[in-house]
Amino acid sequence: MGLWKRQITVSDDTVTSAVHLTLKQSLIPNFLVTILFFLWGFAYGLLDVLNPHFQKSLDITPSMASGLSAAYFGAYFLCPPTISGWILRRFGFRVTFMCGLAVLAVGCLLMWPSGVKASFGGYCGSMFVVGTGLSTLETAADPFLAICGPPRYSEIRLNLAQAVQAVGSFVAPLLASRVFFASTVDTAQGLKNVQWVYLGVACFVGLLIILFFLAPMPEITDADMGTQEMEIADYDPGPLKKQYNLFLAVWSQFCYVGAQVAVANYFVNFCEEAGKTAAKSSDIFAAAQGLYAFNRFLAGGLMTIKSVKPRYVLATYLAMCFVFVLAASQSQGDASIAMLCLVLCWESACFATIFTLGLRGLGRHTKIGGSLIVAAISGGAVFPPMTGAVATHLQKKNSTKPFHMAMLIPMAGFICAWIYPIYVNVVNKELMDTHRETDVGIAPRVEKEYDLGQVDSNAGKGEGHVNAIERA
Repeated sequence: MGLWKRQITVSDDTVTSAVHLTLKQSLIPNFLVTILFFLWGFAYGLLDVLNPHFQKSLDITPSMASGLSAAYFGAYFLCPPTISGWILRRFGFRVTFMCGLAVLAVGCLLMWPSGVKASFGGYCGSMFVVGTGLSTLETAADPFLAICGPPRYSEIRLNLAQAVQAVGSFVAPLLASRVFFASTVDTAQGLKNVQWVYLGVACFVGLLIILFFLAPMPEITDADMGTQEMEIADYDPGPLKKQYNLFLAVWSQFCYVGAQVAVANYFVNFCEEAGKTAAKSSDIFAAAQGLYAFNRFLAGGLMTIKSVKPRYVLATYLAMCFVFVLAASQSQGDASIAMLCLVLCWESACFATIFTLGLRGLGRHTKIGGSLIVAAISGGAVFPPMTGAVATHLQKKNSTKPFHMAMLIPMAGFICAWIYPIYVNVVNKELMDTHRETDVGIAPRVEKEYDLGQVDSNAGKGEGHVNAIERA
């Protein structure tokens, strides 16, 4: 009976020991959460391979096929700022993980009847439920890794976890090209194979729900983050409406993710247009995802060097994405494929670095800030349909390079996203560097007494905050 009655939630206005989590204390919970990154990396990688095969088996246009991405990433627009964010703030990280996994399992099970009926609408609906589960997981997982442990290593933790996600994205297309849609397997049989994979994922997710219920895991509250902010910079962030660093990060993440998903969705079509077979194109995409995963590990390693600041990495990587996607669109044959592979290479560190820099200095607004940045992943529902529409239009005009020219749409996304690296390197660099250099969670703890008080009189207006005043 003790197992079921144990306390698994903590009030968000409570200060816990998580304020001073050390690297050693954070290893096990961060490892458990990193497992989730592989899970949705696999789901996302499989989505990119399913896209071109749906075009053939269901006889739909590239712009219609983008409905899969619109359904998947549309859930990110709806859930994190509403129900997922509310669950996180009300019940904490553990319950949010369990809820997200439960919804994900339902979405995976729905893929079976969708496959039996060969219904594209059914696949889109199932993918929306899958996206709902994964967006709920990300609402908790990305902020958790960003704040669970010494603040100095925030970008490193999330980049390494995202590298594990990229491994999942690498495995999915490789498995698809070798097993699901191999040259000896027709498309209809390949789609049946995918049904079994999603059934297996649903069973695995069920086991993860039990694991997250039983596993030891710290609950990090907004009060913890407010206290930590006072220790790092003796700084009160003010009301949410004045968090300009957060809002620019949300904009940048929206544009960047939209561009990234557009490139990935039409990568196979791009390679086929350059003269490769469908199976060979999937192999190349898998290799590009492998390069993407490797460079995420590399970026995480580089950030352990004190002089390699995350804001420098973000500005460089995002700029290179623009350069190489432009080169890919204007070249042809193997050279264009090589340029597009390099786009994936330079994309590697962007998401995690935008996310962690966007949470810098938020204090008591950290959870809602994380929810908003996760919601920005919904850019993946906007840019792929635009890219698919351009490719479809050019196909009707009998263009010889419709998918090459359509890559100018994600190029525009990379340009729009670059406003945030400019901001953190020119306007807000002092705040970024203060959190990069802090010894909180690393140096021996100095005991301090705080009066975390209560939510002030503006709480009813949405501007309540926790005041941390050092007494001694």
